[in-house]
Amino acid sequence: MLYAMIIILLAAALLGYRVISAVPPLLHTPLMSGMNALSGITVIGALAVFTAAPEGSGGWAAAALVLAMINVAGGFWVTERMLRMFRGGKREGEVKEIPWQ
Repeated sequence: MLYAMIIILLAAALLGYRVISAVPPLLHTPLMSGMNALSGITVIGALAVFTAAPEGSGGWAAAALVLAMINVAGGFWVTERMLRMFRGGKREGEVKEIPWQ
């Protein structure tokens, strides 16, 4: 079981590195995009550990999964707020509100 957990950790680390290196920096602040991608890989890793958790440690795995999801949602919320700060003055014909807010 320990070997499976180590393999999951290594696979998540390699996948996280691959995803972060593929994120174009023009999307938004490179630090935030990198951290959001890493947090997404953390969710995948926590989900894999949750499904393979031995008896008695399912609570820890569930807590890790919930915290990783909160981290991803918070990262996107902060990024969206930061992008709103850097947006210039209102332009003619510009949408005032983002439809999903």
